[in-house]
This record gives sequence, structure tokens and C-alpha cells, in this order.
Amino acid sequence: MCRWLAYSGTPVPLETILYRPAHSLIDQSLHSRMGVETTNGDGFGVGWYGPGMDTPAVVRDIGPAWSNRNLQEIAGHVRSPLFFAHIRASTGTAVQQTNSHPFRHGRWMWMHNGGIADFHRMRRDLALAVDPELFLDIEGSTDSELMFFLALTFGLEEDPPGAVARMAGLVERTGHGHGVEFPLQMTIAVTDGVGLWAFRYSSQGASRSLFYSTRVETLRELHPDVAFLREVSDETRLVVSEPLGNLPGAWNKVPESTYGVVQPDGDDNLVHFAPQAA
Repeated sequence: MCRWLAYSGTPVPLETILYRPAHSLIDQSLHSRMGVETTNGDGFGVGWYGPGMDTPAVVRDIGPAWSNRNLQEIAGHVRSPLFFAHIRASTGTAVQQTNSHPFRHGRWMWMHNGGIADFHRMRRDLALAVDPELFLDIEGSTDSELMFFLALTFGLEEDPPGAVARMAGLVERTGHGHGVEFPLQMTIAVTDGVGLWAFRYSSQGASRSLFYSTRVETLRELHPDVAFLREVSDETRLVVSEPLGNLPGAWNKVPESTYGVVQPDGDDNLVHFAPQAA
């Protein structure tokens, strides 16, 4: 599978989150502790929103993140209030740039860990459900990107939770039609550059790991000596596939079948998630 992180809050250099933590995403690319694979070296990507920009910049490559000098260069010079980062372990589709996450369409950005079981058997049926006006924008061959374009088809721009639920509902219905007992495994992050939505769900009820950071004001009280906590706003939050370090009280597991919303005003919440009929 894969590992990913999503950051929202005070603008910081990407390297602050990608490289500096003890168990950073770069460390996880070689030494994942909670993923299906220990090594995630089948490509990587970062996407971020710059000042005054409505659409994100996305940089993706097919090699491992741990040795990529371009990624390190970018991370040391780009500062952003909202960014995604993803390291890939392929579940069968080709290792190519267009299959690396995050995926982008207009102002929207999407990344995924998990998979559609027996994707090759239901790929055609799912692809035919994508809005024809969107279909030509699909560049790669992954189930993750197809899930993104199904969500766009089902109204992601107006209703992100509902669109993801309808996408999940279609995947499960299609999978069951092909005799697949547990079609879907997903942790997903999606953003429009303002809000950030994160989902944890699987058909089997045993989803891949996902965590969110404790509120900064609470962490400051617990760890007044940590400089990073003094430098970022109360609204700063992280959502990660696995914790970036061992700071006590810093990480909370996203419950099974749940999605969360991170918003600039700090009014975050967790909500039960269930697939819906498309």
C-alpha cells in the first residue's frame, strides 16, 4: 500500500514536516511501521497551494523519496499553508509518473492509500460511470485516480463527503456484482485549497491506519519546550497514515468508518461515514 500526510495551518517550509520529524514521511518510505509494506519506493508526490493561487502545484516522480535530491531541494524552498505528500507502494498498476499521487483536477487535490480488490475485473464498469467530460483528463491507470474522477462525477465540488460516499457505494455495488466480497479499502485525503477532508473506510471494517494531530493549544500545555508548537497557529493540523514521532498526546486514531473535516477557522469535526447509492 502507501503512506501519506496532509498539512493545514501556518505556512511552513515543506521540509519541516517531510524531513525533520523523527519518523518523517521520508523515514517511512524506508521504514514504515504500520503499512502493509515496510518499504514504499514506487514513486512519490507532493502538492501545495502557493500564495494567491487557486490551483495547486504538483510534483511527482517514479523513484523512491528517500534518495530524491529534487524533492529535498523543493522541500527546503517551498513554504505553504496547505500541502499533501504521498509515498507509493504499487498494488499492481505500473510504476509511472502519472500513477504517483497526489492527483489534481482544477483546484482539487486527492490522494489515497488502499485499493479496489480485483480492480482489473471491474475497471471497465467503473470507468464507464465517469462523466464523459471528465474522462479525458484521467492520465494514469490506478484505481486511486479513477476513484477521484468518480467522486468528481458524483459532485465532489459541491458536496465532498456525499461524493466520496457515492463513489464508495458504486465501487462496492460493482464489486459485489463481480463476486468480490470486500471490494474497497481506503484512507483518502481531498482538498480544494481551503478545507481538508480525510476518510477512513473499508468494506471489511478493518481499514488502513490513519491519525490526526491533537489541537495545538493542548499540545503547547503538554510540551511547552517544543519550539514548533510555539511557531504555528492554533488551527494547524496534520492527518497522517502513521505518526511522525513519539510525542506523548500528539496523535489520535481516526475511528473506523469515519471522515474528518479540517477548516481554517479551526472548527474541525469527525463524522460517521457510510457508502451511499450512486
